[in-house]
Amino acid sequence: MTRTEYHVVPDGGGWKVEQGGTTVGTYDTKHRAVEAGREAAHGSEPSQLVVHTADGRIETEYTYQDDPYPPAG
Repeated sequence: MTRTEYHVVPDGGGWKVEQGGTTVGTYDTKHRAVEAGREAAHGSEPSQLVVHTADGRIETEYTYQDDPYPPAG
């Protein structure tokens, strides 16, 4: 089963949540963007929320429902 990936990324002076290249929402603070990303990810499990730093690197990842890693076999 494929997971839906959401990303919290910097957006000018604020932050946005993206899914598949589409902006789900824009927010003034990273904290608000992470909260919105968690809600979106919980609403479409199995899913993953990837939070990025201000320079675009991955800071942390959250996986919701079954994590297929390590893969079976």
